[in-house]
This record gives sequence, structure tokens and C-alpha cells, in this order.
Amino acid sequence: MDKKSASSKREKFITLAENRTINAIKAIRVIGKLGNKSAYDFSESDVKKIVAALTKELDPLRARMLSTGVKETV
Repeated sequence: MDKKSASSKREKFITLAENRTINAIKAIRVIGKLGNKSAYDFSESDVKKIVAALTKELDPLRARMLSTGVKETV
């Protein structure tokens, strides 16, 4: 792979990673706003389900990002 191509791929990765990370953080913060007990009725079980669903997505993300670079389907 030539230097320009590698640089271009790196720049694309940085741009996409920054934007997607910012969007994911915003989405998590919006979910966190559901924690307002005066506006919503929820149980500890509901909270555990939300956290479990988010964690379930983070573990495969970590594995994909740290893998040897083999293309996987989402």
C-alpha cells in the first residue's frame, strides 16, 4: 500500500471515528435523561436491561477493534 493511500485511510478513520463516537455519546446521554424520577417511572430492572443492552454492543465493538483486521459483519 502506498503512503498516500495509508494516509487517506487514516484520515478517513479519524473523521468517522470522531463523528460516530460523538454521536454515540450524545445518544447515551439522551438515554441517561430517562433517569429523571420526577418525569418517568422505571425500576432497577429497567435500568439493568438498558445497561445490559449497551454492554452487549460494547463487547463485540472492542473485539472487532482489537482484532487482526479480518472483515466481520455487524
